[in-house]
Amino acid sequence: MGRFNQARAPIYEALEEFRKNRIVPFDVPGHKRGRGNPELVELLGQQCVGIDVNSMKPLDNLCHPVSVIREAEEMAAEAFGAAYAFLMVGGTTSSVQSMILSVCKKGDKIILPRNVHRSVINALVLCGAIPIYVNPDMDVRLGIALGMKLSQLERTMRENPDAVAVLVNNPTYYGICSDLKSIVKLAHAYGMKVLADEAHGTHFYFGADMPISAMSAGADMAAVSMHKSGGSLTQSSFLLTGPKVSPGHVRQIINLTQTTSASYLLLASLDISRRNLALRGKSEFEKVVKLAEYAREEINRIGGYYAYHSELINGDSIFDFDKTKLTVNTLGIGRAGIEVYDLLRDEYDIQMELGDIANVLAYISIGDRERDMERLIGALEEIKRKYSQDNGGMFTQEYIEPKVAVSPQNAFYAEKESLPLSETRGRICSEFVMCYPPGIPILAPGEEITAEILEYILYAKEKGCSMTGPEDAGIQRLNVLKEEWM
Repeated sequence: MGRFNQARAPIYEALEEFRKNRIVPFDVPGHKRGRGNPELVELLGQQCVGIDVNSMKPLDNLCHPVSVIREAEEMAAEAFGAAYAFLMVGGTTSSVQSMILSVCKKGDKIILPRNVHRSVINALVLCGAIPIYVNPDMDVRLGIALGMKLSQLERTMRENPDAVAVLVNNPTYYGICSDLKSIVKLAHAYGMKVLADEAHGTHFYFGADMPISAMSAGADMAAVSMHKSGGSLTQSSFLLTGPKVSPGHVRQIINLTQTTSASYLLLASLDISRRNLALRGKSEFEKVVKLAEYAREEINRIGGYYAYHSELINGDSIFDFDKTKLTVNTLGIGRAGIEVYDLLRDEYDIQMELGDIANVLAYISIGDRERDMERLIGALEEIKRKYSQDNGGMFTQEYIEPKVAVSPQNAFYAEKESLPLSETRGRICSEFVMCYPPGIPILAPGEEITAEILEYILYAKEKGCSMTGPEDAGIQRLNVLKEEWM
């Protein structure tokens, strides 16, 4: 038995007590429990707006928690097997950035795979740390980047022994896991901290027979996206720390950028979701895995598609696989993933998590039902029958190795000029270009623009990928460093 009764939810309990007391509000928010905004009440309900309240003594304060929020954080730490857990209301973007800002300062080196979420590189823009990329292996058939090879990582560490940290995706968006335990052992031997982006790995902490979680592997910090597979409200997240990380220092870093007006709707959702997973997570995620396994089998039976699974595991760049991820490679029917994604939404009213050049991803979690899965399988079967075509000339590569010329911070803040896309070859980009989701940059600030990258951007645009990042929303132009600045 742990120290805490995981059936409790202290923030939720405090809000219920507060609701009963019918306090007269002469504080913010200005809608005053919804009375000033009846349309908002109609949309969200009185139950919801009635607890959209400000920090006060009975409800504690996220910037400096001493009572119910502190207790909720300690209960979360116990549930996740961490030394400390921070409730985050700025999304996992905020958790990832707080991890990096906690261990890196200007000029520090951090080792990381290049297939990271943009929030990681954003943090480098903010703090001035220098990325040392370990380029992941590619699976050309699947069109996805894999995990970090231990041999590649060790070579990078030997070449950069002054690096302060290593960041690992656990797992990638597509469910691929690196050998996290060995990475932690290796990094700690070099005196480096290990940070894990677990945006897509909440269930590793609660499900049975799952890939290892960051805290179990001995990582120093982990950003856990509770709202993805954990069931809390969008934008709520946990930042977990190990025993060798100072929670006081991390709190100071978080308070540099996180709001001082934390939403109690988000905080309560984290509290209730932690309780739900601590009590029922094992059985719930067992159902999720069964549903995903069933769907994979049925989709592969259709032919043309490839819903991949644990058969990919090779003990290194694919050390383990997240069985809850239902990624379907669509190149066998002659359609880009984004085209199948659009067809599913526009013709069948099915919203997938992402469509990229080669794959669609269905995010299976605790709220999914078997009948919805049948509908997806049926739609994919019909799409193959009605829309398949020859697959000659299709791109398969989702990841292009970057040529880093300037640090992200220096490039982002440098003197720049705007050029038509076709004239940028050979220049240094000062902004991001990515398909979102997955939000892995094709170009990041400080990287050279090559012919291959330009061809990829044009292809992704033509296929209908949602392109984001540049100042020019149409992505007809890119900001590049002025040549004299170089």
